[in-house]
Amino acid sequence: MGTPLGDFIRARRDGTRPEALGLPEHGRRRAPGLRRSDLAARAGISVEYLTRIEQGRDRNPSPAVLNALADALLLDPAERGHLRYLAKITGGECANRPRPAPPARRVRPAVLETLRLLEPGVAAVTNRLGDVLARTAAYESVLAGTGLLDGDAPNLTRYVFTDPRARELFADWEDVADEQAFDLWLGPAAENHEWFVAELAPAAGPDLTRRLHRHAVPRRGELRLHHPSGAELRFARETLELASDAQQLVVFLPADGATAEAVDRLRGPSRGRLRVIS
Repeated sequence: MGTPLGDFIRARRDGTRPEALGLPEHGRRRAPGLRRSDLAARAGISVEYLTRIEQGRDRNPSPAVLNALADALLLDPAERGHLRYLAKITGGECANRPRPAPPARRVRPAVLETLRLLEPGVAAVTNRLGDVLARTAAYESVLAGTGLLDGDAPNLTRYVFTDPRARELFADWEDVADEQAFDLWLGPAAENHEWFVAELAPAAGPDLTRRLHRHAVPRRGELRLHHPSGAELRFARETLELASDAQQLVVFLPADGATAEAVDRLRGPSRGRLRVIS
């Protein structure tokens, strides 16, 4: 049985073309990408050891080995960070862990006050599972009618993968789906991740599971919305990590004048309200 770490290394090996690393082609290959022998040679480790890592039989490679593999695969900083994270959780898989459980939904008063000060901006507090834990009135105005905020416990990841309206709302649905699937690896805790994936996977199907197994580190660009009002909205996103809470404060900044005007229309005359889900 493999591990997330082994799956990630194997996926990156399969996705790396030999010529990109200056290696010669050796005729037809049974699988795309690098041979194990190619990667092992570049990383300075044995093929047997690389095989053990990829197959999950070695769960604790040293930092030096991880760095060598990252160098050999030409990983970028975000991919290197994900490699280190997967090594951390893989190494602890055999330890006694709490049973899978839903994450805490509490948002600290200081964070709520910060969110209030961002009015009339479009902002929300979320966690890596996609729970929308608190939001400004402007966020609620912009997302009203999309289906995301229906119900008492809105969740962006569930919405993206199970609600057909999400494919209409997000102009770049594939990119948004990549982001939400990747974020599931980041918590807010291992037991929360397991609980949520087990709950979501049957409804989400291969669109989710394929992304989880691929470990594709997303390139988070501009967010484009086909709004139900007919407006085309473009937002830049600024994210403040609330590490001690395993939450994020995300601010959506209009990327052009047309979006700013549309947000003003959608927001209407109300100011200062704050919708919190606890």
